[in-house]
Amino acid sequence: MIKTLSIKDFIIIDELKLDFDKGFNVITGETGAGKSIIINAIDLAFGARANKELIKTDKTRAVIELTLIIDSKFPESFFDEYGIEKFGNELIISKEITESGSRSRINGVLVTQDVIKALRESVIDIHNQHMTYTYIQPKYHIILLDSYGDERHNELLVQYKKLYTDYKDTLKSLEDAKNAGMQSEQHTEFLKFQIDEIENANIEDIQEDIKLNEELNILANVEKLKDLTYSSYWTLYGDDGCVLDAIGKIKTNLSKAAETDSNLNQYETSIIDIQETLREISSNLRNYSESLELDAQRLDEIQQRIDLLDKIKRKYGSTLEEVLENYEKFKQEYNSIEFSQEEIERLELKKAEIEKALKNASELLTESRKSLSKTLSELIRKELEQLDMPKVRFEIEIKPCEYTESGCDNVEFLISTNISESPKPLAKIASGGEISRVMLAIKTIFAKTDNINTIIFDEIDTGISGNACQAVAQTITKLAKSHQIISITHQPIIAAKSDRHFYVAKTQDEKTSVKVYTLDENNKIKAIAVLAAGEVTQDSINFAKQLIYN
Repeated sequence: MIKTLSIKDFIIIDELKLDFDKGFNVITGETGAGKSIIINAIDLAFGARANKELIKTDKTRAVIELTLIIDSKFPESFFDEYGIEKFGNELIISKEITESGSRSRINGVLVTQDVIKALRESVIDIHNQHMTYTYIQPKYHIILLDSYGDERHNELLVQYKKLYTDYKDTLKSLEDAKNAGMQSEQHTEFLKFQIDEIENANIEDIQEDIKLNEELNILANVEKLKDLTYSSYWTLYGDDGCVLDAIGKIKTNLSKAAETDSNLNQYETSIIDIQETLREISSNLRNYSESLELDAQRLDEIQQRIDLLDKIKRKYGSTLEEVLENYEKFKQEYNSIEFSQEEIERLELKKAEIEKALKNASELLTESRKSLSKTLSELIRKELEQLDMPKVRFEIEIKPCEYTESGCDNVEFLISTNISESPKPLAKIASGGEISRVMLAIKTIFAKTDNINTIIFDEIDTGISGNACQAVAQTITKLAKSHQIISITHQPIIAAKSDRHFYVAKTQDEKTSVKVYTLDENNKIKAIAVLAAGEVTQDSINFAKQLIYN
């Protein structure tokens, strides 16, 4: 469950800290006061997309931090798998948003969005208006149905998806093989010529041409290099009055001078180092000069090799690295063209075998879905009855379709809210209030089967009033006995059932700011009174008390 939420410099919030209760937490306030900002902040902390526009004006970053309390159902492997230190039963999630991007941390450890997503799926369910829209789309219904499945159903789904992937891969390989067989013989011969020409060049070092040109430059200037290096050696060491002789005299002078002033020892030491360095340089220059010889045969070999490499580069790439890259491409294309009829026949046989297995797996998956659909549709119907929809009919329709990643089933939720009407697609029939109750029914059912202990509703009570509102309040109150519920609401009947009540207020003086107050008993009564009547009067106060205490 969420213990605390801290927000700093986020949208229009300067700084905010909320302490949530383990039961039913309700958030109220006037329209536009900033209630949804709180839910958005939690959503962002759990991996929703962030951008720099979320940073408060004139600030450089926004920070959101959540402290969670985890229970014994939380997987211990999570900490080892992602290298996260365990802080008792607390888990601290932080999200920092800057102009250049965003970063997420868990217990201080920088983590990827994949890690945040894995955490989200195991601890929290956030239901907002966008999710309501998603739920009524038929393409999502198969996901909802599968997510209610038991371990055996999940195994069937995994098995089918693996076979489907193999099937698609085999179809692609078969298509490539058939296309390769249609390539012209002339093109095949040309590819073979290109491959052979590059192979015959025997390129083993992508820097060979550069190194050969350097060697060629040296061989072409042997006499010049020999004269220059030997002259340098002679100046340093070989002639009377050479540089090393002069330095030797300097060393002798400094040695004598240091007998008088010891401060000169440091200069004598430096001169000794210079003297040794110059001796080594002069020796190396002499060896280098003596090693230089004009090798006409080597010069000719290098020139021929450079000419060959230049020819190869003109045809296959501006560098030897590009030449070798194109060589690999030529080989891949040539190998694909070389697919034989036997390969095509082999792939055709493999395709038939996988199709047979895929058909069997899809049939088992369909049977499992039909069984699940009966159970789930009946559970949803019963929940809807509890939500003041006594005559409702709810069905999950499963129709066959072509092979897809999810199976051979089109799944769609159907509903009828009038006894005289047959069930029709949820998206076409249900009103806003009816859809809200369907969503709440689904959430209630799934909450009983998963390990998630925090559910967030952003205005799940849209479009309802009267008895329906009372029914929704009772359902949420019941759900809050086993789960932490955080909900934005405009309904006094629902807000009255909360264990903790937050009131959001927005002020606009020189700048816009948002404050959130945790209400005590008296202020909660006043807030419910305002929700019910728009103002605090004795009648609205009495009504609020009746909602809270009855």
